Amino acid sequence: MTTSAPARAVRVLAAPGDRHDEILTPEALDFLAHLAEAFGDRRHELLKERRRQAVRLASGSPLDFPVATSAVRADRTWRVAPPAPGLEDRRVEITGPPERRMAVNALNSGAQVWMADFEDATAPTWNNVIGGQLSLLDACRRRIDFTTSGGREYRLGEKLPTLMVRPRGWHLPEEHLEFDGRPVPAPLVDFGLYFFHCARRRIDAGSGPYFYLPKLENRYEARLWNDVFVLSQDLLGIPRGTVRATVLIETVTAAFEMEEILYELRDHSAGLNAGRWDYLFSLIKTFGHRTDFQLPDRARVTMTAPFMRAYTDLLVRTCHRRGAHAIGGTAAHVPGKDPEAEASALAKVRLDKEREAEDGFDGSWVAHPALVPVCREVFDGVLGERPHQLDRTREDVRVEAADLLCVRRISGPPTEQGVRTNIAVALRYFDAWLRGQGAVALYGLMEDAATAEIARVQIWQWLRHGVLDRDTALRVLDEELAALGAAHPWAALDEVRELFERTALATELPLFFTPDAYTRHLVRIPEVRS
Repeated sequence: MTTSAPARAVRVLAAPGDRHDEILTPEALDFLAHLAEAFGDRRHELLKERRRQAVRLASGSPLDFPVATSAVRADRTWRVAPPAPGLEDRRVEITGPPERRMAVNALNSGAQVWMADFEDATAPTWNNVIGGQLSLLDACRRRIDFTTSGGREYRLGEKLPTLMVRPRGWHLPEEHLEFDGRPVPAPLVDFGLYFFHCARRRIDAGSGPYFYLPKLENRYEARLWNDVFVLSQDLLGIPRGTVRATVLIETVTAAFEMEEILYELRDHSAGLNAGRWDYLFSLIKTFGHRTDFQLPDRARVTMTAPFMRAYTDLLVRTCHRRGAHAIGGTAAHVPGKDPEAEASALAKVRLDKEREAEDGFDGSWVAHPALVPVCREVFDGVLGERPHQLDRTREDVRVEAADLLCVRRISGPPTEQGVRTNIAVALRYFDAWLRGQGAVALYGLMEDAATAEIARVQIWQWLRHGVLDRDTALRVLDEELAALGAAHPWAALDEVRELFERTALATELPLFFTPDAYTRHLVRIPEVRS
């Protein structure tokens, strides 16, 4: 437990909800206050450095592997901590929001790991944030079973996957909690509440408090997380090194600092993960002003594109030479009713997982329980009885800065279908997100905020470079809004349109759609604050 009260308190600005008092206890709020007091200013400075770095890169400064940390990369002796209990074998990981029904399905899926996602798969309404914490607490206590009003039962099985939690990114606030006159950083809320209530429960169960860290841009942000872990363990009397975290390498700047990120987290590291949509989203945000970084339809930018292969090969090599797991990207297919289409989709999933396993990844993500057997079969075929393939150090891989940034071989103009698909997906996701749903089945795929981000920034990039004219974009926008309204009469079409126009059609590209949309639409603070 914490040894002394923080100098200032965290204030709850939201209205009370059902069972919220089980999460927002005075002790838990004191714990959050310690974290906010210790790290709030550093987080603010790191976000300012992100903006300065963006200006430098937009002004023509080259992006390269840091000279200042060349000694870290050259030193072959250091390793991350060995795999923690429950993280030795990660061949299949399932991801989804910590919503009660989906949590039970994920925990019963047969995967080795469930990643409970407060970030891209959760629309951060206050009820979702605290409800997700309640789901995790109930899961840790094995009290998450329930029966729907229609009589359907959700019950936990005997053997459950290892639980990992993905908090929101450093750029997001939690405006329903206030410390020293400012919102508490959202990642500290998601991490802190789960850690406070569940860390010891996970240790007692033979596991531990494990996390996925999203959208880091450099080693300094990894260092901040490491310091959060150290202080949190000290405050609760938990041995240092008990926390483990896997970092998602989903920004192009982080791809140049993979070894440094592992080094900063080495006592708490559980490896790295390679994504797709967020990585491409970052590439456009960083270099979208340049014509030589113009991407075609996102469906054409597969993980086999040369610059994406350079990124994933480097990730596997970096992880394995440091004793860390390398985890592959998400298979987002949602099973359908058409047997022929289903067979085709599953064949694509299998091919993608085969590439990852053969390239040396130790496991991969799926977004639906039906994909667990496919992913398991593929990795079983490569791993056999081994829990991982850390012995494959991929010394054959040689990646230079130019390899990570060379997109010219796949560049090209968008197709009419590509434009329509991006607008349709962004609008439908925005509609669901504004209604509090962060994981959405669209056109046979389970989509999250990363999909909406890549969809809307591609429209922005194409407009900027004149390969898409504004009249066409507006015509398709009108048509797809009409289709959305016809399919979902309850959709808030004016709000959806406004959000799309602000984030995809503006002259300057907003870095994320979520912060402003969160403040405008999801924050609910009563007039009288208590």
